[in-house]
Amino acid sequence: MNVQIQTVHFNADLKLVDYVTRKVEKLNTFHDRIIKVDVFLKLDNVVHTIKDKIVEIRVHVPKHEFFVKASSKSFEESFDTAMESIVSQIKRKKEKLAA
Repeated sequence: MNVQIQTVHFNADLKLVDYVTRKVEKLNTFHDRIIKVDVFLKLDNVVHTIKDKIVEIRVHVPKHEFFVKASSKSFEESFDTAMESIVSQIKRKKEKLAA
């Protein structure tokens, strides 16, 4: 599984990158044929002082792609919300294939 983390409008610190990488590795428990995972960490409202933290996760598996986007006031919170959503998408897809 190839994990790619991209940041937009800022540079992520090592702690955040480690956090994201550790959590993404757990996706293998839900789907065994994940080819690639793209994680985008973005700052919204760059002009204003209050910035929303946006996380987009795209998971590539053979013949399908999962995508989710979440935003909140912290990257960890946004990422956790996005991960829950992507995991439920993967589970739903596997249930449909099994049925």
